[in-house]
Amino acid sequence: MGLSAPASVNSSLGWKSSSLFVQSGASSTCATLRRSIASSKRKCPQKKVSVTCFSSSSSSDPLLVKAARGEPVSRPPAWMMRQAGRYMAVYRKLAEKYPSFRERSETTDLIVEISLQPWEAFRPDGVIIFSDILTPLPAFGVPFDIEDIRGPVIQSPIVSEEGLKTLHPIDLDKLQFVGEALKILRQEVGGHAAVLGFVGAPWTIATYIVEGGSTSTYTTIKSMCHTAPHVLRALLSHLTQAISDYIVFQVEAGAHCIQIFDSWGGQLPPSMWDSWSKPYIEEIVSSVRKRCPKTPLVLYINGNGGLLERMKGTGVDVIGLDWTVDMADGRKRLGSEISVQGNVDPAYLFSPLPSLTEEIQRVVRSAGPRGHILNLGHGVLVRTPEESVRHFFEVARSLNYDTFLQTQTPTGGIGSLVI
Repeated sequence: MGLSAPASVNSSLGWKSSSLFVQSGASSTCATLRRSIASSKRKCPQKKVSVTCFSSSSSSDPLLVKAARGEPVSRPPAWMMRQAGRYMAVYRKLAEKYPSFRERSETTDLIVEISLQPWEAFRPDGVIIFSDILTPLPAFGVPFDIEDIRGPVIQSPIVSEEGLKTLHPIDLDKLQFVGEALKILRQEVGGHAAVLGFVGAPWTIATYIVEGGSTSTYTTIKSMCHTAPHVLRALLSHLTQAISDYIVFQVEAGAHCIQIFDSWGGQLPPSMWDSWSKPYIEEIVSSVRKRCPKTPLVLYINGNGGLLERMKGTGVDVIGLDWTVDMADGRKRLGSEISVQGNVDPAYLFSPLPSLTEEIQRVVRSAGPRGHILNLGHGVLVRTPEESVRHFFEVARSLNYDTFLQTQTPTGGIGSLVI
């Protein structure tokens, strides 16, 4: 839930102009103007979006895209999961005005404003759309609500063949606010950063649909693997098709890169993940590859230490490591032919800045000079100091592989382990 991040207000934030604050010309439009543009676009008739895309490798691609593809880069690109969110004062102010999460995440101008808040404040190398993995559910027949205490609530969980009858092919016209927001974000950041879209993996989405919301035990869906496997497989297959189309829709609208969150895949024993999650992710990757062959796909699982090699087998371009996996060990297990993302412990952002710097440097050294996207091992935590987030990105921009990886770590390790 809330996997991207919230934030907002206008661009009169008073950030200093410096080498860290890249001027992007017309892309630094004030929030009021963005709202006006977004509103005027919504009044225009919307053309049906074709579910094909054309993306090719180019020397002008953003740094993050090049790193995702394993191409040579001068430094590690950096962004953060949940990099827009409640830790930002501007987001909290906006949330007071618009208290409904679904309004914030399903209104084009608010999506754009929130998505751009960390971009305007910190200049990350990736700008992820402010959305949620559950956002597309109503578009294929699964309505949901978000309650203050319970979080997401699905009033009619699908646990039988009768429940499957409510499903229908995804209606992308009902997700135009996502497409419009991505188009505007692509214009706003220009070529200075990658625009990131994201989806939930079929197993993870199914946990909400079957359990009726969030759960800490997953007993209903896990037992369903044995008591009603035909129903669960039918549900997962439907989700696979819908998610594949939704990914292509996001790419068509402007996303450079897509992250697949199998957030609750780590709750499965590895053998069950092989049966109940991996095949459907593989099918999504295969489907998207046919239509968007050059769009990098990232796979992230919370608690993925026991699944790394299996994740690699899905065919994605990038494996996101959570903070419980040592980056050097992850690199050894995955090899150098696939890119990795991560994996600073989010709690380090509460540490003294010199300690944060050392940890960033350790992770970058362990990952090596090719195919690494610097990120946290999970989302930004509530009450994280904004100063620490700013420092994270400043350190990332200060690194240069040509000089940084020639020095040894305090323990004697060398960063140039991956060629």
